[in-house]
Amino acid sequence: MTKRSIFASLLFLSSALVAPAALAQDAGTPPDVDAPPAPSTQDEEDFDVSIPGGANQEIVVTGRFTPNVVRATPEVVSVLSSADIARTGEGDISGSLQRVTGLSVVGGGFVYVRGLGDRYSLALLNGSPLPSPEPLKRVVPLDLFPSNVIDSTLVQKSYSANFPGEFGGGVINLTTKAIPRESFLTVSGGIGWDSETTNQLGYTYYGSRTDWTGFDNGTRDVPPLLKAALASGKPILDGADFSQNDLKAIMMELVNAPTTLLQQNNHIPVNWSAGLTGGTSIALADGQLGVIATAGISNKWRTRDATQQTSVDPNLEGPPQTDFQRVITDNRVVVNGLLGFGLELGDHKFRWTNLYIRDTLKQSRLGLGKDQNVQLRDTLVQDTAWYERQLINTQLVGELRFDRLKVDLRGGYANSQREAPYERSFTYVRSNLPLEQDPVGNKFVNDLGGNRGGANIAFSDLNEDLWSGGIDLSYELAPRISATIGYAYSDTHRVAVRRAFQIRGSNLPIAVQQLRPDYLLSDATIQLYDITLIESSAQDGTAAFGADLVTHAGYAQIQAELFSGVNINAGVRYEDGKQSVAPIDLFGTGGSAIVETSLNNDYWLPAITLTWEVAPDMQLRINGSKTIARPQFRELIAQIYQDPESNRQFRGNPSLVDSELWNAEVRYEWYFGKDQRFTAAGFYKSIDRPIETFTSISTDSVANSSFANAPKATLYGGEVEVQKYFALDKMSDAAFWQSRRLVLIGNYTYTQSEIKVGAGDTTVVNGVTLNAADFFFDGSPLTGQSDHLVNFQIGLEDQDKLSQQTILVTYASPRVTSRGPSGQPDIREKPGISLDFVARQGLNLLNREIELKFEARNLTGRNYQEVQEKGDNRIFLNRYKLGRTFSLSASLKF
Repeated sequence: MTKRSIFASLLFLSSALVAPAALAQDAGTPPDVDAPPAPSTQDEEDFDVSIPGGANQEIVVTGRFTPNVVRATPEVVSVLSSADIARTGEGDISGSLQRVTGLSVVGGGFVYVRGLGDRYSLALLNGSPLPSPEPLKRVVPLDLFPSNVIDSTLVQKSYSANFPGEFGGGVINLTTKAIPRESFLTVSGGIGWDSETTNQLGYTYYGSRTDWTGFDNGTRDVPPLLKAALASGKPILDGADFSQNDLKAIMMELVNAPTTLLQQNNHIPVNWSAGLTGGTSIALADGQLGVIATAGISNKWRTRDATQQTSVDPNLEGPPQTDFQRVITDNRVVVNGLLGFGLELGDHKFRWTNLYIRDTLKQSRLGLGKDQNVQLRDTLVQDTAWYERQLINTQLVGELRFDRLKVDLRGGYANSQREAPYERSFTYVRSNLPLEQDPVGNKFVNDLGGNRGGANIAFSDLNEDLWSGGIDLSYELAPRISATIGYAYSDTHRVAVRRAFQIRGSNLPIAVQQLRPDYLLSDATIQLYDITLIESSAQDGTAAFGADLVTHAGYAQIQAELFSGVNINAGVRYEDGKQSVAPIDLFGTGGSAIVETSLNNDYWLPAITLTWEVAPDMQLRINGSKTIARPQFRELIAQIYQDPESNRQFRGNPSLVDSELWNAEVRYEWYFGKDQRFTAAGFYKSIDRPIETFTSISTDSVANSSFANAPKATLYGGEVEVQKYFALDKMSDAAFWQSRRLVLIGNYTYTQSEIKVGAGDTTVVNGVTLNAADFFFDGSPLTGQSDHLVNFQIGLEDQDKLSQQTILVTYASPRVTSRGPSGQPDIREKPGISLDFVARQGLNLLNREIELKFEARNLTGRNYQEVQEKGDNRIFLNRYKLGRTFSLSASLKF
């Protein structure tokens, strides 16, 4: 009998800037990485070729030469073109980015550059900043962005002054699909299978009849009585403001069975997706107007049969303090849409892009386990949740060209939201005592009193608005010498509210304690047994927080050829940032015990890159810069947040301060053929006051994570990348091989980091100065840093038509996810080796272009492990099998 089946038998509760990089990419035109190597120039060059046509006629062919972006840019960059993204076959952009040298993806969508956590990565959309719908982060998770709306992605690893100062590891600039030159319409669809999920046992709950779309039909709306109570400015407690009858009425209005009743599903559905993309172009008297639109939806299921443990022993000896087996079933629905307009008038270009993404996670969890505080008894916990993340972005970009003067204008507004209504949790207890001591010792009961079970419900809402704008003026002072000055502004405002409630009863009859959750909280039991609500979030002043970050920045930059073959790109940025996070006084108490955060800092951030063309096909780059990293909003908010991915609670530290980084890099590049290169780089970073995650175990054995500034850290390493093609036409005279080539793409990154803690070093947590050695071990690596990252692709592709078969291998060595609690070993994740296969084939049917794609992921069947180890002792904070996935999709172009 499997663990999931055991759960099934227990399921009695079932019913039966910001400027684009200075590398000559237009905001509306993605970089062309298929162009041949070129001299180190950023500008596209127009040229005319006249061909005699006879009889006083002449044919004029006008072309445009676009340089190799990776080589032509004055900085260290990696580029994922639309062809690269398509080759990996990934459904979202974060999956494609993990193939880039030095990049790893953690937690589904957060990109780590060279071992530095997501806080050190900056994500832009068409050069403009993005807000995050994720409560735990200020950076946007890149798994939000389906690959069908992104045309190319540029990763710049060396800092230049035209980018925001929060540039620790690198910047990731996503470019949405460009305006088409001709009309087209593409329809696509696909289905997928997960070996650990599809047609297997999982747990679900009804919710509403429209959940499959990612949109609730109103079932989860806050009911009128609770809505009025939340807006009253009073804590929802039994007392003068709310009587017990008031609280009973509120309880009975809350949706019950649809959001409460966990059900066994022996046949979890298949994954599926559908999309539609179209565009057209209209010729104007002096230019062109283009329109592009895309819409898509994907519906995916994932079940994890997870072992989750904690220990309070410094050496991890003895049985775990808590030991749970938890089955988690996620139904994730992503809906996206893009509408873009492009206008070209002579040399001037204007682009208006509108993007909508909605990412919904419907989660069901059932866990069975023990706590050593009460060794005999078993605890059964069921949770149901619905998380809505939504991003709306609109931006307008203008590129004006006046001979030697270039003017770039940009403005944008973005809104992100996250709503989590009806987060429910029920705990049942089985004492396992002899029946003479406990008449229900062999049964699970919930007395709603906290001793033998309990129930909770929470409503969370996050809203973030981000306004941004800027202007850049570039002037060609002389041939191969240009200067740029610019100004950038951003204003981010976030409000996060979480109203959490305990559901309490007293003296419930034994028969009632055995009821499944929807009956336990039925209208009858609420009225008969005085079941009531207690607002737990009202007791510690952490129900709501407001956060703001306003930055003003000006920069000057010069790019010049010092002498033949040696170029310099140097600049300095002045950036002023005001960041504040403070509790919102919802209840008019006039104050809070929570420490407020107010950071008001300004920085001069210099950057310089020298590029030496050693030979016509080789160049050497040297870069040095200073950058910063600010605390993320959620890290400053002293409010409990339950992370649905790790099943861990997080609480912010209002005493965090900015980190400062000094960066250096040397890189060698050899472009030995069209689309072929070898690069090698060494890098070093010194970080003052890096922000690190630490974990503690509370009195109720719950693992809680928070954040603190370590005194200092260093990071260094090296990376190599090779891209090589081999023509196969000489292998055989058969027509099959004549246009095919072998593709070899590989990269390796070695990284070492070290936290430095000396005698007398301190850190501040919630306003209290403490010994840093109590939180950090001297010599420990930074969180998120893997010593080794390996990516390798080998494939066959046809150069005349679409036909690709690619094997992709990814390896990341173990990395720390959090400092260990109370002197214990650090918590480490073991990503391991992942082997994927992707095949794409183009067909022509009835004069229509059809693309078929087959994907096979995680063929090695690796497991996810988050573990503490000391000697032979081992504690699994999170361990489960990652299923092998297979999918087949098709797109039809009209």
